[in-house]
Amino acid sequence: MAGLRTDTPTPVELTVHGASRVLDIAFSDGARFRIPFELMRVYSPSAEVQGHGPGQEVLQTGKREVEILALEPVGNYAVQPTFSDGHDSGIFTWDYLYFLGSQQDALWAEYTARLEAAGLDRDAPMPAKAGPSCGGH
Repeated sequence: MAGLRTDTPTPVELTVHGASRVLDIAFSDGARFRIPFELMRVYSPSAEVQGHGPGQEVLQTGKREVEILALEPVGNYAVQPTFSDGHDSGIFTWDYLYFLGSQQDALWAEYTARLEAAGLDRDAPMPAKAGPSCGGH
């Protein structure tokens, strides 16, 4: 499982900065990142965001002002944030947080390209979720 490899750097400091909406995280290998909450939210590792396979990702919008209301530890390998928009199913392993921090520029570029391709911007509201299927009707 991600975050359990012996070569994965582990956090030595982790601070949630509510006013600037960034997660400040320092790792055992000396790396330090300031990861915006918005980036964490749009790249949440949850199935709700990532889908259950390639091509099933759900493009997230309207997350610029999202906040982290709570950050709970998950064992010794991850944290699970509760975001102000109600999203709370993503488990962020240490190596995933390291990935988000170290690849921020590329991830932002990918996100903005996906938004542009969809004809959306960061502040567009998320579309309403479809209701349950009616089976064969």
